[in-house]
Parts: sequence; structure tokens; C-alpha cells
Amino acid sequence: MGSPGRAHEGAEAGATAETGLPYFRYHPDPVATGSVRASTRACACCGRARGWIYTATFYSAQEIDGPFCPWCIADGSAADRFTGEFTDSYGLDGVSRAVLHEVTRRTPGFSAWQDPHWLVHCRDAAAFLGEADYPQLARHPEALAALRSTLRLDGRHDENQLEHFLTHLGQGSTIALLFRCTVCATELAYADAS
Repeated sequence: MGSPGRAHEGAEAGATAETGLPYFRYHPDPVATGSVRASTRACACCGRARGWIYTATFYSAQEIDGPFCPWCIADGSAADRFTGEFTDSYGLDGVSRAVLHEVTRRTPGFSAWQDPHWLVHCRDAAAFLGEADYPQLARHPEALAALRSTLRLDGRHDENQLEHFLTHLGQGSTIALLFRCTVCATELAYADAS
């Protein structure tokens, strides 16, 4: 998976304008995050080779012969045709049914060591920005503070061990996943470990 890169700078007009990809409100730069990459492969849904292909999770009971293009994700046809979801609804408590549908069925998911889940803030799904190691996360102090607080709530009370854990993000089997609230721009993160 790639680093959060340009997504932090507001990719709404960035990557989608540069690549011609559809815009995803809850995953604004799927190329930077590694969820979409350039490819000559044909889409399993529309059958067209459009230059870009989805590389992350899709949950379905059906057998699917190949990946999807971003356009079949954006218009919902891939999720509809194969009765599946790109992201589990875990963590999306309190959002509207429309937002739940948008995130799970019309937004590229992302790969993670554990089952990936979406963060919520201001009763809306947050935008996924990508992986962050400690130096990257330190450039987002609000997200670092939120992660530190969550880890304390999860039982990491020894400050030295907590700081050791945080400063070693990205140096082994643990990484932070960075999000930004689509309403108030608060930055959030959670830790993912193998």
C-alpha cells in the first residue's frame, strides 16, 4: 500500500483530474493509497480495459473472474452485479443508510492486515487517506493524538510502551491508517497490525 501522499493536501481536484478517474468522496486518492493502479486488464464487471484497475478488498459469495475498474465501483454496478461490498460495514455506526451504501458499495476499499474498517466522525464516514508510519503520522498531530487516546482506552496505559509502539509504526508489522472527517476536517487514525 502506498503512503497517504497527496491525499493529505486535498485530492478532490488532484488525482481524479490528473488521471480521469471518478471522484470518491470517502477515498479521494485511491491511486496514492494503492487501491487503484494502472493496468491493461479488463474489468470483471463491464469487460472493458480502461487503464485502471482496483486492487483491494471485495466481499461476495460469488466467484469473480478478475478485478473491477473504478467506474464500475463508482456507479455501483460491480457491487450490484456480484452482490458484494468493497468494505465491511463494521465501524460505520451512526451514519445514514445512504452513506453506508456509498462507502460499502460505491467506494474503493483498502487492504489491511486485519479486516479493514472505516472511521466515522460528525455522523459521517471519514475519507480514507492511506497508510502512515510514525514520521507521516507525526505530521498530523490531531490524528496522532486521536490514535494515542484510542490506544490508552484499549489498555495501553504505560506511557513508555505506548510511545515505543507509536514511534515504531511502519517499522514492522504495525501501521496507522489515516482518515479525515468529511464534515469538519478532523484527522483520525487507527493502528493495524499483522
